Amino acid sequence: MNYLIEKCEPSVFPLLVEIWEDSVRKTHNFLSEEDIAYFKPLILNSYLHAVDLRVVRDSDSQILGFLGVAEENLEMLFLHSNAFGKGLGRLCLDYAINEMGVEKVDVNEQNEQALGFYLHCGFKIIGRSELDPQGKPFPILHLALKS
Repeated sequence: MNYLIEKCEPSVFPLLVEIWEDSVRKTHNFLSEEDIAYFKPLILNSYLHAVDLRVVRDSDSQILGFLGVAEENLEMLFLHSNAFGKGLGRLCLDYAINEMGVEKVDVNEQNEQALGFYLHCGFKIIGRSELDPQGKPFPILHLALKS
């Protein structure tokens, strides 16, 4: 299967929020329904606009996931759960590093799947915050690539 990573238009943002929600429901077991409802409008109305955004499409042009970068930090990388385990996460991460200059990523400490992925890909934990950026009690691990 061939995949394409490209910039996207705001017209696809509602689809990206659906992908985000699907992914989060599979990987963020620590979030409640209220948490998901809190974050959904923030994703759509703020977060997607605040990053240099790319989507990954399959050979049928279907969007399977997306990534967002700001100031050398991978702010978001979400794949639809149907795309898990197919190498797309690594493809997107390699793109972010090689094409967008990513050197850092923050991960929810409780998201063991994502943490394991980033550690496997060469990131190292360099710090920890007790609260997430919204002040919620979801500890964040700060990771960086070490040369």
